[in-house]
Formats: sequence, structure tokens, C-alpha cells
Amino acid sequence: MSYENDARVISDDIFDLVNELFSQERTYRNIEGRINFFDTYNDYFVLTDDESYSINSKEINHKVETLHTSTGAISESFEKFIKPMRFNYDEDIAILDICAGIGYNTSAAIADFIKNGHDSSLTIDMVEISKATLACGLLVPSPIKEHDITRKAIENELINQDYAALNLETAEIPENININVYIEDARQTVQKLEDNSYDAIFLDPFSQNMAPELFSLEFFKEFRRIIKDDGIVATYTSSAPVREAFIEADFYIGHGPIFGRKQGGTLASPNPLMLDTALPKNDEIRIALSDVGIPFRDPDLNDSSDMILERRTEERHNARHTTKISSAVKTPIFLACEMDDEKLKRRVERNLSKMNIPSTTSKEAFYIVECENNYSQKQDETNNSRNRILDMKKRLKKVKMGKL
Repeated sequence: MSYENDARVISDDIFDLVNELFSQERTYRNIEGRINFFDTYNDYFVLTDDESYSINSKEINHKVETLHTSTGAISESFEKFIKPMRFNYDEDIAILDICAGIGYNTSAAIADFIKNGHDSSLTIDMVEISKATLACGLLVPSPIKEHDITRKAIENELINQDYAALNLETAEIPENININVYIEDARQTVQKLEDNSYDAIFLDPFSQNMAPELFSLEFFKEFRRIIKDDGIVATYTSSAPVREAFIEADFYIGHGPIFGRKQGGTLASPNPLMLDTALPKNDEIRIALSDVGIPFRDPDLNDSSDMILERRTEERHNARHTTKISSAVKTPIFLACEMDDEKLKRRVERNLSKMNIPSTTSKEAFYIVECENNYSQKQDETNNSRNRILDMKKRLKKVKMGKL
């Protein structure tokens, strides 16, 4: 199976139906197929709470999920990817939309720009590896009128790549909006992009376990190269390895909006002043001290998902009890805490003892997490999640080496 087919996430049924639809369009130039597709196959699409449609994923670990939250597909784009941004619409704006899917994040960005922009311009580079997934953006009803602009850009590129054949989209792309569509592996795309060129990066892969290559340290180092000093990366995940990868790639990190999930996503920026809200305290501790914070690694930006996952599993195993506290029973979060559950306490302190930490209330335990005494949800240049995490990592290393 090719990487393109392996990386796409829409269900096998809709994938085959869409490919067949556009094969027929290329052969017969019949407009009825595309026009009638949604009504014919609407059972394959999922209506979310804000009346916008999502698509079912292929089966992953014996589960089928939608590509967007059931709380609202287009609302998710505004809440997670637009509201956290601090765009200065008096200046030109450039956005990189990775895993653009059916185009909702780009459409939300266009809507916000049209509402707030005046004499400036907007450039959006959409990256999506699957032609069929992009084509679904031409088939679902547009949830907002700006999605029609996105659809036109998608159609233009699908025609350019000889996947679609007909110009059926009637929306005009405004002169001050430039949309480029890249249908390829995002890892290859980012390496071709210019330094210091983006105000925002939307990172929206389906999941880290399915696409760890799009959450790797090396991928984020490319982000650090191409993003502007005041730029922001937004992603929906609260994953510890993702957040640690941002830190190792020289980003500051912050807590993203909560929408449709129990936890907020992640925001990252070269400038700490662009990120108001710190990560939850326990998240910082686990990232800094536990093997769960080991990032995904893809040294040459071309490894398979399985290879990247296996590499991380091995690295976690090797780090456990040597450079990192075991993640079992969330051991690190009990540092400097009294524990009433004696059974849990024994398990926690067995793990800690292997890192030269005698107990949860030992001087070593208090020393490692001392910086959390100054925890503030409001971040500034010095008191922020990144700096606290780096401090705890250094202190753990010192304790493990017996140099306290």
C-alpha cells in the first residue's frame, strides 16, 4: 500500500465511492454525478450539532470515528484554530493549513479575514495528502458561504492534477485572497517552504497514533524555521509527546481552547507573550519527568508511522528508570504530595526509588517540583510552562546522578 493510501483517514466505502465518481467525471464529463452525490450517499456523511457535516473515518483499532467533533465541525474550526490567533489584519497574513481535509479550517480563516481585513491580503497554503478527502469538500453542503471559496481552490487543483474534470464551482476567489493547494506528504511540503513566512500553522491530523510523522520533533523543527517570531501553531491534541516535541523544537507552549473534548488543545509560539494560558500543572510535571513525554522522532522526515511508533516505544522503555520516572500510575504527579492510599503509595514510591527519590515527600521530591510553587495559569516571559518543564528536567537529572 502506498503512503498516500495508508495516510488517508476517510472510510474505505466513501473513499472508493468518491474515487469512482471522479473517474466517471473524467470519462463522461457528466455533471449529474457530482451534483447528486451527497443526496445519494448522505448516509456516509455525519451531521454535527451546528448543522455542518463531517465524514466517518476508516476503522482504526476496531473503532470508527468522525473526522470532527460531534459538537460542531465548522464550529470546531473557529474555536480551536481561529479564536486563539492574534492576527494583525492591518498587515498581510499567511497561514499553513496541514491536513486541510474538506477545507473547514481554511474556510473559517477566510471568513475571519473577510470580516476583519481591509487593505491587507490573505495567503493560505492547504496541505492534504488525499485527493479523495479534498474532493469530499466539493460534495458536502457548505456550512458557511466562505467554504464556497475554498471549494473553488480545491476544484482548481484537482482539475490541475487530472482528478476532477469539470468547473462546477461558481464562487470567485477574491483578489486579495490567495489559496495554494498541495496534495502531497506534508513532511515534503514543509521542507520546501521559506523561512519566517507564516503567521499561523493549523495542525489537524486525525490522530497521533495514526500519523505520528506529523507530530514529530523533526517536523516541528521545520515549523520553527518557517513560522514568524510572533506566529502561533494550533493543534487540537493535549498529548504529552506532542507538547514535549514543541519544547525541544524551541517553542513556548500554552493551553488551547476546550471544545468538544474534556481537555484543551495545544498552542505553540516562538514568543511566550503570544500564549496567555499555561498548561495544567500535572501536565507540566508528566511532560517533564515521565517517559510519557518522550516525543515522536522522524530523523529524515520519511519514516513510516509504524517505524516512528516503534522507535518511541523503545526509547520510552530505555528511558524508564534511567532518565525518566515511570509513567505507571502517573507516578510523577505525586511528588511533594502526601498519599493516603497505601497500596498506590507503595507502587509510586517503588518507581521513585529507582530514580534516587526516596519518597513522595522527600527533599528530592520537593526539590524537583519546586518551580511549581510559583505556578500561574497566566503566563509571562519567565513564568511559563516551557521554563518550568525545562527546570524540572534539569532537577530530575541532578537527583538521578546523586548531585543534590
